[in-house]
Amino acid sequence: MIAKIKKETETSYRFQAARELGAKLKKVLNAEKAEKASFVSLSAKPEDTLAVIEGIVLANYQFLIYKTGDRNKPNTLGSLGVKANGVSEADLKELYDVAVGTFAARDYVNEPVITLSATEWSKRITKLGKDTGFKTTVLDKKKIEALRMGGLLGVNKGSVEPPTFNILEWKPKNAKNKKPIVLVGKGVVYDTGGYNIKTVQMAQMKSDMGGGAAVSGAFAAIAANKLPVYVIGLIPATDNRIDGKAIVADDVLTMMSGTKVEVLNTDAEGRLILADALHYAKQYDPELVIDLATLTGAAARVTGHFGISACSDKTDLKGLKESGEKVYERIMEFPMWREYHDAIKSDVADIKNIGGAAGGNITSATFLHHFTDYPWIHLDIAGPSFMNADFDYRVKGGTGVGVRLLYDFIKNSVA
Repeated sequence: MIAKIKKETETSYRFQAARELGAKLKKVLNAEKAEKASFVSLSAKPEDTLAVIEGIVLANYQFLIYKTGDRNKPNTLGSLGVKANGVSEADLKELYDVAVGTFAARDYVNEPVITLSATEWSKRITKLGKDTGFKTTVLDKKKIEALRMGGLLGVNKGSVEPPTFNILEWKPKNAKNKKPIVLVGKGVVYDTGGYNIKTVQMAQMKSDMGGGAAVSGAFAAIAANKLPVYVIGLIPATDNRIDGKAIVADDVLTMMSGTKVEVLNTDAEGRLILADALHYAKQYDPELVIDLATLTGAAARVTGHFGISACSDKTDLKGLKESGEKVYERIMEFPMWREYHDAIKSDVADIKNIGGAAGGNITSATFLHHFTDYPWIHLDIAGPSFMNADFDYRVKGGTGVGVRLLYDFIKNSVA
């Protein structure tokens, strides 16, 4: 079979066209029930060749844990031989390791909460760390209570499962940065909405931990490729359910920082657990903090499935945007004007957890900004984190968005 990459003038679109070609090749190979294939590239540009291979690999993902019988396993391709000018074994290993991290993130998102509680997820993150090389420390409910993480504990009040707080660390001896880059990921393993229950669409709410999944997947890629950079990951994890002890609208929570938060909507829970994690990050005196979260429907409505909503404290997003263009996880930046800060002022507490119907992706970021005092970027990945149908190499279900973006950005930050 002979195939050509669609001609594109912009580098970002050229790489994307190459990945899309890879996804099409994967479809043909699996239709032929191929278990092995050889890929020969005549391209003079190794980066184009790698993009095609990346498209094949990412498109070949399948979540099979609950499938029975061979007929439910459509992807037969198991190995791919590569012959291409300028593509080294090290290049292929790096691509493979990043794909493994992406697949781990997809698996976490696709796994139902009946088998992936916060506690079980912590065990799997710990195993992922042992397999790839990063260190994991898991704080249990008693330690979370000792730290007075009122946001995480408040969201967890309606659950029969305890919360966890996961601390990931990659600190190689040759790290080029003294102050760490801290990655914070929202880890709501299932979101019913609490007493502000989701009445329209509750299916797929297992995906509300996409931010935490991306952070853990990125750590796997960073550690496996031994990047010379000091990185910390923080993942607060819980489900958001209803029982007689669950928080209700009008409750006031005291966060780890001491801030009093009026809860006006129990379905705006992600920002409550992130707030504690962002405050916890202060102890590291970080060089930069990036948080990722499936935080708002507003972000998804603005970007659709093809973009990430971003806000920051005036930290330059240039490098992150460049990585976003390269890996095609593109970023749309929004301002946090002072009017948005006024929107989260509370009549009875320091701040409230919602800011009205308009600009929800911005007011939620403004809420998070209250808990930071360091260079900070917020990424709302609600749009591209989960697909309802296959879209080239971004397969139906969890996409693992954020893994490749974070990896490329962190790699380039010490280049």
